[in-house]
Amino acid sequence: MALPELKNWRFDVDFEQIGWLTIDTPGAGVNTLSRQAIVELETIVSHVEELANSREILGVVLLSGKEGGFIAGADISEFDAMSDYSILPEALRRTHAIFQRIENLKVPFVAGIHGFCLGGGLELALACHYRIAVNNDKTRIGFPEVNLGIFPGFGGTGRSVRQAGPIDAMQIMLTGRMLKAGAARGMGLVDKLVRHRDNLRWEGRKAVLQKRQSKPAPFIKRLMALGPARPYLVNKLREETAKKVSREHYPAPYALIDLFEKHGDDWRTMSAGEISAFVPLMGSETATNLRRVFFLSEGLKKQGLRGADKPQFNRVHVVGAGVMGGDIAAWCALRGLSVTLQDLDMERIKPALERAKKLFQKRLKKSREVAAAMARLEADVEGKGISRADVIIEAVVEKLEIKHKVFLDLEAKAKPTAILATNTSSIELERIAEGMQDPPRLIGLHFFNPVAQLPLVEVIRSRFNTDAEVALGASFALAISKSPVIVRSAPGFLVNRVLMPYMLGAVERVEKGESKELIDAAAIAFGMPMGPIELMDTVGLDVGKSVAQELGHPVPEGSKFAALVNAGKLGRKTGSGFYTWEKGKAQKGPVPEHPDLAGLGRELVKPLVDTTEIVVAENVVASADLADIGVILGTGFAPFLGGPTKARQDGKA
Repeated sequence: MALPELKNWRFDVDFEQIGWLTIDTPGAGVNTLSRQAIVELETIVSHVEELANSREILGVVLLSGKEGGFIAGADISEFDAMSDYSILPEALRRTHAIFQRIENLKVPFVAGIHGFCLGGGLELALACHYRIAVNNDKTRIGFPEVNLGIFPGFGGTGRSVRQAGPIDAMQIMLTGRMLKAGAARGMGLVDKLVRHRDNLRWEGRKAVLQKRQSKPAPFIKRLMALGPARPYLVNKLREETAKKVSREHYPAPYALIDLFEKHGDDWRTMSAGEISAFVPLMGSETATNLRRVFFLSEGLKKQGLRGADKPQFNRVHVVGAGVMGGDIAAWCALRGLSVTLQDLDMERIKPALERAKKLFQKRLKKSREVAAAMARLEADVEGKGISRADVIIEAVVEKLEIKHKVFLDLEAKAKPTAILATNTSSIELERIAEGMQDPPRLIGLHFFNPVAQLPLVEVIRSRFNTDAEVALGASFALAISKSPVIVRSAPGFLVNRVLMPYMLGAVERVEKGESKELIDAAAIAFGMPMGPIELMDTVGLDVGKSVAQELGHPVPEGSKFAALVNAGKLGRKTGSGFYTWEKGKAQKGPVPEHPDLAGLGRELVKPLVDTTEIVVAENVVASADLADIGVILGTGFAPFLGGPTKARQDGKA
């Protein structure tokens, strides 16, 4: 049988009778398993079965035609349509059958992996008889489905347990963590590592000719799925999951644990059981909203300059080595840029360098990589790096007269093409630009604390700026793996504008005698990642007071808030604020009983939601969608609700 014309795949058999199957999704930067791709794969598998039965083929090697990677997963743009109960079960059964036919082939079927191998792509690879991966930093292997409110649905649950054992397999599915090639090899998800993508064809050929077969996890690793050990593991998994998310808000991880509890002793039964458990998750409100958040987040990547206009950034200079400035500098160095960090003296810079080293050690692991990152971060008291920098970020105290002085100096020394940016948390750019020779050069790049964890950067546009300057700022944010949201220069911009009424309202309740632990617990019960009092301590009480002043909500002098600031008890960074802090954690007392914690949380969050709608109405952001993704990324607002305006629309806030 001759193959029909294929849109997503190429297939040919060479003189050695090895079949070469290449996936190359048309018009896309990454490969995805769309419905059309699955249908075409079914046709290809039928063709391979015929060739194998007639002994015209020795095996198949599956490769990617994309530079960016193997397969990034199923086509998420089809998920809303696929949520239909009349379509999804049959589509899942059909895909399961195709993958099982691959596994049942009489000839070897080998996957050659480079770059991203995620979700459905990893499930397809696990159905192959042998897996080879390129061992470099670009290779990432994992199951991110939980971040979309679902879990693997193409047989990957059972096959990953078979290959990696229940502990490792459940951990990567429950967390959505992406593995490097070496870690995936250690778990048994990958069988062979090669140094370069060019080696995949040669190793794939050898795997076919030698009829290599992947081995399942050894018995000792599979033991936790058997007999009385499984209930113990199930309880531990539920306990750990409950520390992070609730079943009500995020049902997918709990549904996965339930599936493992029922069928974890037989990987085939577990894979088959996916279908009935997966279907209700796909159409749930949580999954629908998380898909919305995904697409909004992906949309932010289009805000920078692209193609021939895409700029290159090599050097960054940061003025101000406090918590924000030091951590911005460290993040830029972590992302591979050369960074100079300026402050009045070395005593002010040393703590930033120490924090940077801890970040590098946590993220990079290998000592030589840590040393290389530290070499990219240079203390620069005299400001010698200003004239060489492509991007200059001011992160000094929120005092207008000091910022004026800094930018007059920077403008005189910086090269004409350099971005001049302020990390101000609340002051309008027009006021900061007063006295500059070229006010349009100044943009805002507002990072959030902690810099290494929060992905948002507000790219702030003043009335002086052109589209080009703003797009350049967005390009820089993207270059350092941050998510840019463009906002208009206005007091508090987007995130601080909506956060302040929320946090100050909570502080006011504490001032009146309500339990700070209860207030924080209620916000978390609503779906916030952190309570407003703990958040105020994390932001810094001095910063909170300054932003409140800028927004016209001065902190009363006789308040506990003002007393803490006056005493230098500024929160996490000083070890004491509303809470006492030890080893970076707030020390909390017991939470008083309350009949409706989530209801109290909804009451607490109302000022944030109200203010978000006001900000949209005032055109501080271009749309409610941008406001939603900005507030989610900048505050952690419950992603499962889709953002504050979406939550209000759905009657959830």
